[in-house]
Amino acid sequence: MAFRDKELRVPAPVTVAGRRVKRYHIDQPERPLEPEAERAAYAFLPRLLPPAGTDGTPPVSWVVLHRGADTGAYLLAYTWFFDNVVEAHVAEAGQPAIGCPDDDPTHFVEMRRPVAGCVWELGVLEHERAAWIRHVLAPEQPDVEAYVADTRAEGPVGR
Repeated sequence: MAFRDKELRVPAPVTVAGRRVKRYHIDQPERPLEPEAERAAYAFLPRLLPPAGTDGTPPVSWVVLHRGADTGAYLLAYTWFFDNVVEAHVAEAGQPAIGCPDDDPTHFVEMRRPVAGCVWELGVLEHERAAWIRHVLAPEQPDVEAYVADTRAEGPVGR
């Protein structure tokens, strides 16, 4: 299997279920995310986010919406809790080989397997870890807005 980079885009943050959510989109170079798949993913997103404000950790999350090379689309929601721990919840669409009911990239279902992400998505996780330390854990006073504004650069992602 030949490995290649994909394209990372960073749409503006949104507020969902009481949480500030940073957004990352990973596209196939020859086929960007379809608007229908994007709408379906964000309609599904509240199901992946835990309740905000339950443990004192700032209510912030980030999501990665990734269009696979074939019929699959993947939505990964990462949330900080207990100050320094990441919780991940994943939904998938259009990939019967891993549990989807059909090959429709807008028909999201929650993934029951405990995954953290694939090689393209994990690059974002690396950035988010460093940004959380830089803006929330290390300073005398946490700066959540600086954390939300600190995103990985758009462009090739993978290597």
